[in-house]
Amino acid sequence: MHPATDILLEKARILLERLELLLPCAPVEPKWEKASAFRWEQGRLVTVPQPHRIGLTDLLMIEEQKQLINQNTKQFVQGRPANNVLLTGSRGTGKSSLVKALLNEYGPNGLRLIEVGKLALADLPHIIALVAGRSERFILYCDDLSFNADEPGYQALKAALDGSLVAFSDNLLIYATSNRRHLMPESMQDNLATKYVGDEIHPAESVEEKISLSERFGLWVSFYPFTQDEYLAIVAHWLRHFGLSGELDEVARQAALQWAIQRGSRSGRVGWQFARDWAGKQ
Repeated sequence: MHPATDILLEKARILLERLELLLPCAPVEPKWEKASAFRWEQGRLVTVPQPHRIGLTDLLMIEEQKQLINQNTKQFVQGRPANNVLLTGSRGTGKSSLVKALLNEYGPNGLRLIEVGKLALADLPHIIALVAGRSERFILYCDDLSFNADEPGYQALKAALDGSLVAFSDNLLIYATSNRRHLMPESMQDNLATKYVGDEIHPAESVEEKISLSERFGLWVSFYPFTQDEYLAIVAHWLRHFGLSGELDEVARQAALQWAIQRGSRSGRVGWQFARDWAGKQ
């Protein structure tokens, strides 16, 4: 064989090996009974070996939100009708933690959580097909969701929630968290294009498009910034969790408030972070 031919064959072999690394792995049936949390990566489900073990009782100052979402999830796990949920509002107020706490609450009753990034939402039909017919109940979890108008995951999620020919499985719901209620950025130009016909307001098509995705979630739950007293109560709870007294003396109180000022937020996440730091130093 000619040396030039050998070189070409070797280059072709190397190219094929590199292409194989880029191709998605062959789908493997997950071991549903061995885990309760999964992540969708590169076209397949990957088990999350150690999901976050936060409990519903650890989430303070959001009792109304907990009640709404817990009731919806309870209905779903029991096989009764339930809604897809959109959790919106201030950062660090417990939106993502609440979804994780629901898994810990209802995992023993057959609830499973599948985390999907927004770039992977185009694979929704594959996920729906994968879980269809199973006895477990699945929550498809999309964290910190927001879109630009040209992102492919936007149309995929919109079609899956309502309007697609692919029927949603009865054992699957979508829970999404976002800092934006309408999931897409809004501009002044959208408002300027709004028309008034008599006494009626007719939003511009761009506005209708931006709110249409949010409207496909049956249950909207809003989260709000905490007051100073609520923030300090959360700090006290986590200090007890880490083995310290929940009674804040003046030094701890001022340190907790200064910690929040430095981070520009009195959120549950900031309170938890302070408690970890303070307990570690003690």
